[in-house]
Amino acid sequence: MKIAVCIKRVPDTEARIRIAAGGKSIDPAGIKFIISPYDEFALETALRLKEAQGSGEVVAISVGESTSGEQLRSALAMGADSAVLLKGQTSLDGLATARALAAEIREQNVDLVLLGMKAVDDDQQQVGPMLAELLDMPCITVASSATVENGSVVCEREVEGGIEVVEAPLPAVVTITKGEYEPRYPSLKGIMAAKKKPLAEKDAQLGSHRIEVRQLAPPPDRPPGRIVGEGADAVPELVRLLREEAKVL
Repeated sequence: MKIAVCIKRVPDTEARIRIAAGGKSIDPAGIKFIISPYDEFALETALRLKEAQGSGEVVAISVGESTSGEQLRSALAMGADSAVLLKGQTSLDGLATARALAAEIREQNVDLVLLGMKAVDDDQQQVGPMLAELLDMPCITVASSATVENGSVVCEREVEGGIEVVEAPLPAVVTITKGEYEPRYPSLKGIMAAKKKPLAEKDAQLGSHRIEVRQLAPPPDRPPGRIVGEGADAVPELVRLLREEAKVL
């Protein structure tokens, strides 16, 4: 079984973000970049599926500039067998990214495509379903676990009040959320082996971008808190403010 895992280079979720001059991008100076955490869950799922099958191949694919090669090497160190960097300028246009990924995955002839349910930088949750549509494959989203049985992928999805089990025939696209699989740390042996694993670089077939960032701005400062009184005597005034000013009641 051959599994493609799509990963994205994103700023560390604990990094302090500054807006670059011009106001249309973030300043990368001093920021640590990582594999988007949900994509790490997808990679761990792929590695466990391969281990359960006893054989197979996991290929990591990323769209981005040459710096994304660092995250692909991390994926190789975790256990992916090979990697492909589709070089191009990324944007908020999820369809452009999906097009580039679809063009490469068609050539790879994979049985299963895994990716995080979203990237933590743009939070769009678009690329997975768009990719499935372009590849004409069934799509299961926000899966917390996945197994392969008799030519199908069987996933569990956490829903309100229980667990939903969804099955789709292979080949298929599955987007992964945090579940029972905690991403493994690369071992020293894995890090050394990653240096010898193939990492191909190709031009990304992004097509035209339909989305333009005009301005980035930090969120507004929170207004100062107000003390409306103490004890039970403050309740009527608090209720009035919640109803008339905050309008949450």
